[in-house]
Amino acid sequence: MDSMVKIYSKRAANEVQTATALFELSTSILIKEQLHIEQDSTFYSAGISHSYYAIFYSAKALLLTKNIKTESPNIHKNTYELFKIEFVDSGILDLELLKIYNNMIIRADELLQIFKEEKWKRGNFTYYTISDANKLPAKESVENAKKFVRNIMQIIEKSS
Repeated sequence: MDSMVKIYSKRAANEVQTATALFELSTSILIKEQLHIEQDSTFYSAGISHSYYAIFYSAKALLLTKNIKTESPNIHKNTYELFKIEFVDSGILDLELLKIYNNMIIRADELLQIFKEEKWKRGNFTYYTISDANKLPAKESVENAKKFVRNIMQIIEKSS
């Protein structure tokens, strides 16, 4: 596996762990007490942001398996568009997912939709909503990030 693919894969895994930890911290009285954090403090917005970045970095890692690099400006938009063109529109992602899951249907469109929704939530909930209102979107974001990253990492491992 290419070293940059490894770096982005590790970063994606780290972002999932961070998002999960922030969600757990936001909901746990005990952890807040241990860390001397006020009970009404939450970190849901940060969890949404880290969930998005988990998806973003795993998409970048997958693109790098085809020697496709995305850079600024518009790195997020370009990563999304190239991911869609190279792996969804072309049908590659569906085929790989079908091979990995042996007839269990996980549509590439679903993964692409997760990427799109998390990109929107990162902007909307991180910048425009108070953190307490973000519990349900944060929980969904963490679960989406876990699912997306797990599937993309399986594709990367299988291709290397």
